[in-house]
Amino acid sequence: MKVVTWNTQWCKGIDGVVSPDRIVSGARAMADFDVLCLQEIAVNYPRLTGNSALHQPRAIEALLPGFEVVFGPSVDEWVPGHGTRQQFGNLIASRLPILQVQHLALASPISPGEPHHWMPRLCTVCTLQAAWGPVRVMTTHLEYYSQSQRQSQATTLRQWHHLACEQALKPPVSQPVDINTPYQIKPHTTDAILCGDFNCEPNSDEYQTMTTPTRAHHWIDSWRITAPQAPHPPTFRLHDDTYGPNATSCDFLFVSESLAKRVKTVAVDTLTQVSDHQPLCLELT
Repeated sequence: MKVVTWNTQWCKGIDGVVSPDRIVSGARAMADFDVLCLQEIAVNYPRLTGNSALHQPRAIEALLPGFEVVFGPSVDEWVPGHGTRQQFGNLIASRLPILQVQHLALASPISPGEPHHWMPRLCTVCTLQAAWGPVRVMTTHLEYYSQSQRQSQATTLRQWHHLACEQALKPPVSQPVDINTPYQIKPHTTDAILCGDFNCEPNSDEYQTMTTPTRAHHWIDSWRITAPQAPHPPTFRLHDDTYGPNATSCDFLFVSESLAKRVKTVAVDTLTQVSDHQPLCLELT
C-alpha cells in the first residue's frame, strides 16, 4: 500500500502556474500510489494568485480513473449576493475500497495578542479496505498563523485518534436488524495514517503533543522508523522564500502504533517545483 501526501498550494507551482494535472503527474512520478492525500485544494477562488476559479476536486477526479475521490472543505461559503459557492480544503483519492468517510472539524480558539489571519481547519478521514484489513487514512492542514490554535488542533488529533482506537478495541453492539441502517457495524480499526501539512517543525510542542508516548495510542513519525538518525528532508520553502528564507520540515506521515511494523519506506521528492511544498510517499507492507 502506497500513500502520497502533498500540500499543493491550490495546485500552483513556483512558476505561478495553476495545474491539477502537474500535481497528479508529480505524485505518479513518486509512486504508483493507492491513496493520494492533498491539502489546499480550491473551488472557485479566482482571487487566489494564479487564478483558482476552476473546480479542482472534479479536475483531479477526472485525472484519476478508477479512484474514488473525497473532498473535505474546511472552508465552505458563498459569495454574498451572487450565490457562488467557494470551497477550500483537503482531498483523498483512493483506488482501495472506501468503507467510511468522516470529517473532523478542528477548533480554532482565540489566540492571545492582536487579531491575525486564520481560517477554519478540518481533518478528512477515510477508512479504507487494505489487503490486511481496514486502515483509517486521515489528512489535514493545521493553522499557519497561530501556534496556540495549532497546538489545540494537534491535541484534538491526538485525542480523536485515542478515542477511535478505544472504539476499535471495544466496538459498539450491532444487531442483524441494524443492517442497512445508520446503526449497522462500522469499520473500527487501530491501524491509521495521519498525514498533511502540520505547519510545525520536528520537536515543536505540537509535534510532541502528537508523538510523545505518555499514554496508549500515540502517533509515530514514519520517518523516524525508516531513518531514525537522519534529519527530516525539507518539505517547505526549499525552492521559494515567500514565507521565509530557510527551508524547513513541516509535512509528515504519522502512523499508529499498530501500523508501525508495516512501514517499509518513506521518501520525499525534494526536486519538484509544481507546489511550494514537497510531496512525501509512504509504503506499507
